[in-house]
Amino acid sequence: MEARAYLKYARISPRKVEIVLDLIRNKPADVAMAILKNTPKAACEYLSKLLKSAMANAENNHNMDVSRLYVAECFVCPGPILKRIRPRAQGRAYRIDKRTSHVTLVLKEKE
Repeated sequence: MEARAYLKYARISPRKVEIVLDLIRNKPADVAMAILKNTPKAACEYLSKLLKSAMANAENNHNMDVSRLYVAECFVCPGPILKRIRPRAQGRAYRIDKRTSHVTLVLKEKE
């Protein structure tokens, strides 16, 4: 039995999210939440909400024991890129890519 939660179109680069996901992978859910609360990264705000959502899904939809949950799987995929133009010298234009992320978090119960 597993509980999933998805975050789609988050306005943060997948590279930045992956750094934080590596910290919480295979950790118990309460430890993962503590890590997210005490890590000074922009992705932590998104991921703590996502972890809370996955825990609520586990408890309410699958009748799982919250104290025995752990982060079984977590990964990020790149979403669509917002392309913006930055004016530069002599009439040139440089492109700025504003990247988005799709994050998936899977919780399972320890046997």
